Amino acid sequence: MGRTRSAAKDIGAILADIEAEVRAENDWGNVASYIPELADIRPNQFAMSVCTAAGETVSTGDAMTRFSIQSVSKVFTLALALGRHGDLLWRRVGKEPSGNPFNSIIQLEVENGTPRNPFVNAGAIVTTDAILEGRKPRDTLAEILRFIRSAAEDDDIWINDRVARSEERTGDRNYAIAHFLRSCGNLRGECALVLGTYFHHCAIEMTCVQLARAGRFLCSAFGDQRLIPTERVRSINALMMTCGHYDGSGEFAYRVGFPGKSGVGGGILAVVPNVASIAVWSPGLNDFGNSKQGTRALERLSERTGWSVFA
Repeated sequence: MGRTRSAAKDIGAILADIEAEVRAENDWGNVASYIPELADIRPNQFAMSVCTAAGETVSTGDAMTRFSIQSVSKVFTLALALGRHGDLLWRRVGKEPSGNPFNSIIQLEVENGTPRNPFVNAGAIVTTDAILEGRKPRDTLAEILRFIRSAAEDDDIWINDRVARSEERTGDRNYAIAHFLRSCGNLRGECALVLGTYFHHCAIEMTCVQLARAGRFLCSAFGDQRLIPTERVRSINALMMTCGHYDGSGEFAYRVGFPGKSGVGGGILAVVPNVASIAVWSPGLNDFGNSKQGTRALERLSERTGWSVFA
């Protein structure tokens, strides 16, 4: 894969150059102001970490600053849901790009309560319902945290309760989605319990270093074992490529060339299969709701390393 496999010291130099270019541009986008706890975050922050398949991590910028991973958490909940339900999950949620914003209700109504994919909000709510089924929210959240901590090999990963409560207070559209799903028979738990779990896993906080290391299970082997089967890795990476940036997924695939999943907290988890897991964070967003400078940074990284699933 790719034209070159740069050594770690070369990656470090590339990351430093990218950070310098990002900060020189001073074009940060806008933070997700509709979530009060995210509204006051300074947009002019930037971090990037690369964790190689061998487990070596190289970083630049504010790589030890914690941020709310938001929809990046959907990668981990999808892995858990597939582990619990297998391909039966696809009876409740599709595998197609949406072409609509992440919180769209229109498409859900047209398609009778079956979300297009597990990364739009409706699909992630169904996925959360699938892993919550038969359990209490606190036990499900504990399971999600255990999985992420195991993937990152780091127990210092937590949920920010203030962010979760902030999302609950302003989550009317997600409540509307959940109630519509339930009216179609595609939500089995109580809306409040499912959404409480959903808001809390979106409020998990991580650093870029932790997120890059946590994504390594989608890159290649995880030490001497895999956290999930190879076929599940392939499925998740495929969905990250086609659906991971909502209605900006095609643009991201064209510009960057490898799978990625964004969150409105400004984080992006990207995967170059068998090469590296990459985390980038810059809280200012573009018009699609994806990190503006994070996307540009990944495009530059792809250009300078030759990493791409298409070359």
